Amino acid sequence: MTFETLSAEAERRAAAPYAAPPTDLPPALAGLDYDGYRHIVFRPAESLRLGRHFSAQLFHRGFLQRKRVALYLQPRGGPARPIPYESRLFDFGGRLAGQSFPADLGFAGFRLHYAFPETPAWRPKGFQEEFLVFLGASYFRLRAAGQEYGLSARGLAIGTGAPEGEEFPDFTAHWLCEPEPEARSLTVLSLLDSPSVSGAYRFVITPGAPARIAVTAALYPRKPIPRLGLAPLTSMFLYGQNGPGARDAKPFDDFRPQVHDSDGLCVATAADRLWRPLINGRKQPQISAFAAKPLAGFGLLQRERSFAAYLDVEARQEARPGLWVAPEPGGAFAEGAVQLYEIPSAEEYMDNIVAAYVPAAPVQPGAALRLGYTLTTVGAEPAEAIPQPALARVTETRFGSAERLRPTDPPNPARRLCVIDFEGPSLPKGADEAVAAEVSASAGTLHEPVANFVPQTGGWRIYVEWRPPQPMPAGDIVLRARLVRGTTPLSETWDAVV
Repeated sequence: MTFETLSAEAERRAAAPYAAPPTDLPPALAGLDYDGYRHIVFRPAESLRLGRHFSAQLFHRGFLQRKRVALYLQPRGGPARPIPYESRLFDFGGRLAGQSFPADLGFAGFRLHYAFPETPAWRPKGFQEEFLVFLGASYFRLRAAGQEYGLSARGLAIGTGAPEGEEFPDFTAHWLCEPEPEARSLTVLSLLDSPSVSGAYRFVITPGAPARIAVTAALYPRKPIPRLGLAPLTSMFLYGQNGPGARDAKPFDDFRPQVHDSDGLCVATAADRLWRPLINGRKQPQISAFAAKPLAGFGLLQRERSFAAYLDVEARQEARPGLWVAPEPGGAFAEGAVQLYEIPSAEEYMDNIVAAYVPAAPVQPGAALRLGYTLTTVGAEPAEAIPQPALARVTETRFGSAERLRPTDPPNPARRLCVIDFEGPSLPKGADEAVAAEVSASAGTLHEPVANFVPQTGGWRIYVEWRPPQPMPAGDIVLRARLVRGTTPLSETWDAVV
């Protein structure tokens, strides 16, 4: 199997009626709950070796993972071989202990392990650590060395936020390509299928710090797709520095200061870089669009990297990765916008944030779509993958009453103070009267913007008072701010909603 032959197979499938992957399961597996499914563990001794530095382990079907995914090994020479299901590959534990299942059961997905060169000395020699998971629909999760799993990437997002509901394509088959013995990259070929589209994907995976995946795809629509999300990212945001963040949202009664896998969306063009802090707690889901021509990249990032910001010993949200999407020039990413979809949520386990690039023109059947992009994990910034490193980044966003000297009780909602902190190696390292705050508001008025050097952090801070319009509109109001010297921007653009 090659990417070219897989693309031909996807095109052939797109010309035929859609056939959903099998979901039939033995009753013992269909009736599993979350805890029962967690007891099913792949036996490490049965791992599929892929060169000297990689191995794969497989996921059993059951509970929510009902769909059968075909898995193949593609040797360096010769035809691909199916990876056969055998019950002996798994330790079932719990109430399934000692059971076996039919040979045609198949698998739900797989995960990759890698022998990181910087593996701690206390690990056994040759130890391989999990770093990538393909499991469920077209979802996959990637982490760099030293990070914890957090947000997910997807093959495609179809109709996210549409009134008729979202369609979730599936990776129905994967081919694990055997690498050269000493290779530090691994290729996976994947077949995607759904009622609206069939597609072929090639993932060239390079673990490390950061980890990278070069993605190439050929998509063949079966029918018109008004809203096709390319390179989609899915994450969780419950509350952050300003609680949920939405107007009139109720605070969470939780000992942890913040709970999220990502705290903002970053969008870069050739001329600017924008930072949108995430919010939760609206009455209804919200879609925001960011025109980007040409698009240099976008990502959902976790900029707050301090344990003290979360105080969660188990979740370790300070170690969750961001993911940066860098498209190849032109092609499917030439005309469109990055769309951010925020769903109100009160549950930590729910991924309620989606970001994807949506082409301006609806996708039509018979018109193949080819795309290429790179996914890179992001930890502490500045990060090499993110363009325009000279622009300082937003590190803190705070809102509060502007009546600090003579406060009223309750605080006057007509006077709100916005405080935005910036950090970056190119910012002046001391007071500089030439540095100014450039601010704007889509509604209401902004008063007395001030840019100050912050000696405690070595960064800069903008203070500006926002006075809301009366009456307040029902939708979001967008506030913007950045640091400038004359007409030259020194920072990315803070783009927050209130």
